[in-house]
Amino acid sequence: MKKYIFLFFTIVASGLFVSCNDQLDLQSDGRISMDKVFTNRNRTLGYLNSCYGHCPTPYMDRSSFCDEAEDCDDNTAGSRYNAWYAGSIDASNYAGYSADGSPWEYLYQGIRKCNVFLANIWKCTAYATNDEKKGWAAQAHTLRALYYLQLIKRYGEVPIFDKPLETNHDFSKDSKAKFSKVVAFILADCDSALKAPTIKTGFPWEIYDNQYGIMTRAIPYMIKSEAVTYAASPLWTDGTYSWTDATAINKEALYQCLKHDYKLFNVAPSSNAAQNAYALYFITNSNDQRAFDKETIYQGGGQMEVWKNAGLPSNDGMNKSGPCPTQELVDSYEMANGEAPILGYKGSDHNDPIINPNSGYDPSNPYNGRDPRFYASIYYNGATRYLDAGAAAMKFNAKAPFYGINAQCPSWGNNVGNLTYSLYKWNNDYWTTIAGTPIARKTFVNFPDGANLTLTFSEQPTGDYLWVLDNGSEVVGVWKWRDGSSDAVSYYNGSPLDGNYYSSIAYAANTFTPIVEGAENMDPVQIQPNKTVDTYVGGEDGISLSNRTHTRTGYYMRKFNNWRSGSNNNSDGAVRLFRLAELYLNFAESAYQSAGPDVEINLESDMTMSARDAVNAIRARAGMPGLKSGMDAKEFETRYRNERRIELAFEEHRYFDVRRWKILNQTDKLVTGMRIEPTQSGFTYNRFSFNRNCSSDKWLLYPINQSDVIKMMGFTGVNWQNTGW
Repeated sequence: MKKYIFLFFTIVASGLFVSCNDQLDLQSDGRISMDKVFTNRNRTLGYLNSCYGHCPTPYMDRSSFCDEAEDCDDNTAGSRYNAWYAGSIDASNYAGYSADGSPWEYLYQGIRKCNVFLANIWKCTAYATNDEKKGWAAQAHTLRALYYLQLIKRYGEVPIFDKPLETNHDFSKDSKAKFSKVVAFILADCDSALKAPTIKTGFPWEIYDNQYGIMTRAIPYMIKSEAVTYAASPLWTDGTYSWTDATAINKEALYQCLKHDYKLFNVAPSSNAAQNAYALYFITNSNDQRAFDKETIYQGGGQMEVWKNAGLPSNDGMNKSGPCPTQELVDSYEMANGEAPILGYKGSDHNDPIINPNSGYDPSNPYNGRDPRFYASIYYNGATRYLDAGAAAMKFNAKAPFYGINAQCPSWGNNVGNLTYSLYKWNNDYWTTIAGTPIARKTFVNFPDGANLTLTFSEQPTGDYLWVLDNGSEVVGVWKWRDGSSDAVSYYNGSPLDGNYYSSIAYAANTFTPIVEGAENMDPVQIQPNKTVDTYVGGEDGISLSNRTHTRTGYYMRKFNNWRSGSNNNSDGAVRLFRLAELYLNFAESAYQSAGPDVEINLESDMTMSARDAVNAIRARAGMPGLKSGMDAKEFETRYRNERRIELAFEEHRYFDVRRWKILNQTDKLVTGMRIEPTQSGFTYNRFSFNRNCSSDKWLLYPINQSDVIKMMGFTGVNWQNTGW
């Protein structure tokens, strides 16, 4: 929908929570009166458009506020993560430190606009059909329901306003409504929306030209599903909504979406695009009118720059490593055989895991044979960095070109051994960085005897390039290759090599071929599969507890990150606010609670599904074996909650799930990382903990803005603040 800018009204958040004074009427700025807004098609659509945009944007950063991640800014003085983990936040400063500020005000601004629109839409005259007006009203009802859902997820009990406030509104009679009452209001709004006819210019199932981001019919079904699932959960259940009630709503929502061609994204990617369909989905643009992406119900947020704000140190231009996945999250990914690798922890610090003997998990190779979603979501030590073999490195043993150059090299006739080269552009006074240290021009140092020689090219050489010989932590040799000519100038320890003892490179057909002159026994070139992510101590992406560009935990977030992304090409994805996978999981949660894991529930006359079937649909898309039948409700709950955790990782759900399940004090007291150190035979893996002070009941809800609490105390004599704040 095009954005029409016609209206310049004085905006009062809800007529209540911003001003709380007697200047509550909607005064015009002199350009147009409110009476005339709804007598013109463009102005009406312009006002409807202004009802959009008040929902908090889903973003990867919320994962740092739960047990999914330890943020790289955890010890940056004054950072929101430093304050959050320390628990040094109160109601007066909460907005500056939380995941999305304090959205109370702008959510109520959106609600107020929806109320104004719904109160005036029927003033439309001949310029719109009744079906169009019903469709536009349906959009406003859906938006209002969405805003109330976002409010109760954060604040719990909130006041309900279903119409514009009059200038003489009596604030002393306002009160916060129970969670279940707000849910009832949300459900009624959604049902009102769904009564509208299904027409292209009103409230359709499909997305047409210029309609990306508008409310469609799948969204109220999704809102109903999430609202009732929350209402039946331990934090909010009061008997109003049972799990049976939730199942009735969830099964209808799931059936309607499946009936109207919503599908789990299952497009097999090419090997150089993504690891699997799950990985491809999160770097796929959902603005395609549901031609390719049939899973997204509502995106709700824009494209992220994961490469920059949750990137690897090896990314040029990256800003910070952002939300660093925790060891707890890594432990939650099952083995490919469907067995949990870790059954729990022996101590409260989580540093002594209980290994499942039936899983095949090997503590000395902890990342082998895991759920495919692990490889799509986490950068771990040894993970493949580049998926395009054309950008791969080459291994070879260099002999003759490097004989007898200096005293540190072997004597004539002996193999120098295998060392590591990387190709970099010459950038003014610095060629590149190794382990974060700039390497100045004309800096040449000796190399030691004995490691693997790897020549790495990040792109086709043009112009002045360098070969940089490094051992993983420092530069140990530099060669200059000018203008891609076959006549390279090779340096060693600051001096050009003698005529018979230099190497040059020719580029042809996307293959780099070393041409060595004066060498009689050069080992054959072998393509190295891909550069790996090295999070071990001293590695290029190595762990650090003080440098915000390096991982805190030994892991980096990979989900949403396209490996091709960089400063000149951001191809990263976005968090979806609603997608079909959540709907399957919501149904599974209410179904196992109300009927049991294996009981087939009739969604509609032509479709039945059990809770286990719904979870297995998610697992099948991921390439995981299905859950077996015969589990009791408690065992199934453990598997279900773990499935939800990994399927929806970094998508904001975990933050709210541990709260509505009332397990925050079990999940957020501490998180752990993995310190990996190289040895001659491999690596050692040692867990370590980060303590947190943000897991008491106070942290179950956001505090209401303290200034608004003070105002309402004056009007009503009641303290509206949430417990603990």
